[in-house]
Amino acid sequence: MDQIVHKFIQVNGLKLHVAEIGNISSPAVVFLHGFPEIWYSWRHQMIAVANAGYRAIAPDFRGYGLSDPSPAIKKLGFSDLVDDVIAIIDSLDIYKIFIIAKDFGVRPAFLIALRYPTRVTGVISLGVPHRPFKPRTYHVELPEGFYINRWREPGRAEADFSRFDVKTVLRNIYILFSRSEIPIANENQEIMDTVSPSTPLPSWFTDDDLSAYGALYEKSGLLEPLKVPYRSSEEEYGIEDPVIKNPMLLVVGEKDYFLKFPGVEDFIMSGTVKQFASDLEIEYVAEGSHFVQEQFPDKLNLLILAFLHKHS
Repeated sequence: MDQIVHKFIQVNGLKLHVAEIGNISSPAVVFLHGFPEIWYSWRHQMIAVANAGYRAIAPDFRGYGLSDPSPAIKKLGFSDLVDDVIAIIDSLDIYKIFIIAKDFGVRPAFLIALRYPTRVTGVISLGVPHRPFKPRTYHVELPEGFYINRWREPGRAEADFSRFDVKTVLRNIYILFSRSEIPIANENQEIMDTVSPSTPLPSWFTDDDLSAYGALYEKSGLLEPLKVPYRSSEEEYGIEDPVIKNPMLLVVGEKDYFLKFPGVEDFIMSGTVKQFASDLEIEYVAEGSHFVQEQFPDKLNLLILAFLHKHS
């Protein structure tokens, strides 16, 4: 960890935080985090790929952690994150990259592969398959207390989260998202109240990890990040051909709650997923949760390195 270098890169009018390790002349691997994650969630993978001869680069998305917030939060969308990633690699004089992404970070990863296919050597997605970009209907198919329903509603999560410090909010979300069931609150209950203060952290996530997250989020807090992903779902991208043709690996944690979203598991298991990623491999991690990269870093690192070596 002490060999990871931290820098701030000025792009698109913002100062974005980037963590980096590895030889600058080595093939680049860009890691894109999800919610409520940050560059730190990739710490195990960054060190592993750097030790294997790659250059690991993990930005904090705008509004997350140590990166500047967006000046126009109401207009913020996934396309802004795509522009930021491209601007970061341009500023580092990198043309071609591998992308490893999870949770909402897969959407900018997929958009980069579709918009800039010659700049992408391969894509690794944790948990989330690529599908055509169209509004999902989860919020209709799942109960009102479904966490995304609550967090997409302006003011609801703000009121819920603001009752606690950032560390407590992060603790609760890590506990919720590491379970195999979709987080759903009762009608008269807030999402934060679905976790008891006495519930322990997952065994693979330490108090030191939580403190590190808390310190990194002291600047941004967790309220602005709600805009992307939870309040940007209606964004249109103008993609005519939705098929990703770059080599791609989908890693599925078998206990990831996302598999229980309506239609997701069937989309993967039926093979339909391969209609939209023409060079796709799928690997499963037994007992893997939504945070498989932190839960089983050694298992995931082996899969990542095999993919990188195969396509380098």
